[in-house]
Amino acid sequence: MQLCLFGKAVRFINIPWIALLLQGIPELTAVTTLACVIARIPLNWRKILLIGIVLAFISYGVRLLPIPFGVHLFVLIILLFIALVSLGKGDFSLSLIASLLSFLALVIFELVSLSLLMPVFGVTPETLLTNLVIRIAIGEPQVILTFCSAFLLNRLIQKKGSSVNEFH
Repeated sequence: MQLCLFGKAVRFINIPWIALLLQGIPELTAVTTLACVIARIPLNWRKILLIGIVLAFISYGVRLLPIPFGVHLFVLIILLFIALVSLGKGDFSLSLIASLLSFLALVIFELVSLSLLMPVFGVTPETLLTNLVIRIAIGEPQVILTFCSAFLLNRLIQKKGSSVNEFH
């Protein structure tokens, strides 16, 4: 799909709904979970899922706009920060750091997953763009790694907190 804007043709990024449901929502829910753990906000699954769904739909909408790819990431970082401070009652500076670090972790996990899995399964970048099932399957490990990081970090923080309390 194209749109003429100021005399220039602009292409929209076509993201299928199934990718939003099976990849976008889980991915942003995982990022929100990690951000809550980093910001020391108690894990309230209703709020985390709500934030993940809202962020996924906003990401979907922003990516449809005729703007450079990647702008959606900055929008999501800002919105996650606002959600952590307002809905999660998180500390201002810690929430900012948590928003940045959780998306940084996602980008790193995505880079590692794609770098390892694409050669192993012989998937080309063109295949990722044209085959929705492969794109979702190759994208799921980064979601799993993000959730695992959140749960492991949460457990580490809880253990550290309980050991500190034992000495006081």
